Amino acid sequence: MNHQWDWEAAREVLPLLLAGFRTTVLATVLGTALAAVVGLLLAVGGRAPTRWVTLPLKGVVEFVWSTPLLVQLVGAYAVFTSVDPLTIGIVVLGIHYSAYLAEVYRAGIDAVPTGQWEAAWALSLSPARTWWAVVLPQAVRGVLPALGNYAIAMFKETPFLAVITVSEMVAQAREYGADHFAYPEAFTLAGLVFLLASYPTSLALRKLEQRLGH
Repeated sequence: MNHQWDWEAAREVLPLLLAGFRTTVLATVLGTALAAVVGLLLAVGGRAPTRWVTLPLKGVVEFVWSTPLLVQLVGAYAVFTSVDPLTIGIVVLGIHYSAYLAEVYRAGIDAVPTGQWEAAWALSLSPARTWWAVVLPQAVRGVLPALGNYAIAMFKETPFLAVITVSEMVAQAREYGADHFAYPEAFTLAGLVFLLASYPTSLALRKLEQRLGH
């Protein structure tokens, strides 16, 4: 069955998509912030001297790696029935990506020259000060492009939030398409919004990689 492009439908759906886009951006920003913090804690905690700390953290990471994001979202939504779906989505996105960011941080920490650690010990810096004043600033600077790439990946996976009733942009497109039989207009515009938002960010990350010498 042929479908002719309907400009009126496109004009009608665009404001709905932009309203859903605000939810998409909110979930991405907060989810990325949570992933960055939790991922750093996982990376640092994974180097703890006791297995009572490292083993549980490793178990969390392995669980996240071994299960799809969609399953994690639905599982959390089924368990935490009294929590706002958007909050659930943000937390699940943050924890899911924190497992991957933990490996990014780990690589950055391992890349810090041994001489930096030795210099900190020679100056009698405490372990906490060695981490926060010497090691982490260098490690984080080296992995910033990778962190940005994961933020873009999270942005593109926010449509999964629709399965737990979050009205993000793709959910709005699907709802409008179903009500007005205008799927091509709704999903085409949603795709264009994703492209217009993510492509400039990708270019900025490439320039950042060049400046940092990656």
